[in-house]
Amino acid sequence: MTSRLEQHETKETDRRGEMICIASAKGGVGRTIMTVNLAVALCKKNMKIAIVDGDYMFGDVGLAMDLHASFTMKNVMEDIDDLDEVTLPSYLSSHESGVKVLVAPDRPEYAELVTKEHIHRVLDLMLTQFDYVIVDTGVGLHEQTLPLIEKADQILMLTNLEMATLKNTKLMLETLETLDLRRKVTTLINRSTMDSVIKASDVPEILGDFEPHFIPNDFQVASQSLNIGIPFVVNQGKTELAKSIYKMAEQLTSRRNIKVFESEQPSFLSKLFQRSKRS
Repeated sequence: MTSRLEQHETKETDRRGEMICIASAKGGVGRTIMTVNLAVALCKKNMKIAIVDGDYMFGDVGLAMDLHASFTMKNVMEDIDDLDEVTLPSYLSSHESGVKVLVAPDRPEYAELVTKEHIHRVLDLMLTQFDYVIVDTGVGLHEQTLPLIEKADQILMLTNLEMATLKNTKLMLETLETLDLRRKVTTLINRSTMDSVIKASDVPEILGDFEPHFIPNDFQVASQSLNIGIPFVVNQGKTELAKSIYKMAEQLTSRRNIKVFESEQPSFLSKLFQRSKRS
């Protein structure tokens, strides 16, 4: 009996939330607005949700949610030795929806304070306290986005109908395939109903992904949302755009599995970055 109880307690202790990275191979495709709206949509399902702005140089999550943060990622990095489950909440900004946010540093030069080891520690702590931690990564694959993408349970790869974006997205997907991370990726085709030479129906064959998620075009609603700092799922919930985000939130939660903490092995590309840094 004692043994069963101990096993149960161990499993409870090892439980962790799920980490979702919103990634893109090119800027300006709607990564931040997707991050904040998906977070709020998930929060409306009585989930504990946190956002980490992983674009450490020019992150706009705080702007997109009209947050006036007292603390940023810079403060967390400076106080990393004292960070624990008790002090962590004091660094997070609260949105009226209930979503908690760790905003990016307020100056781009502070991005270099964020190391792989430190951000992993922050994320591990957050995953013990939230059902989902959603990370808005920077563009592409580089030394600071790769640790986030490697650690993620799911990667939502945002693209659109522009040829340059699709070209870069295909290259990034091929790289993730090489790194054995492709299995975690779901492709999101943003503004899929916009007028374009390339049709949304052509994208699956272009990218080699035949189960993408299509997000309709509503530039006015999305642009206004970003400019006034109110996620459109809050005040434009009946639009087709908002409905597509709610549908995605429903799909994510319906297939959610209970995660446990596991040891992580560095990827080939991660080792390559470390080697380049030392040389």
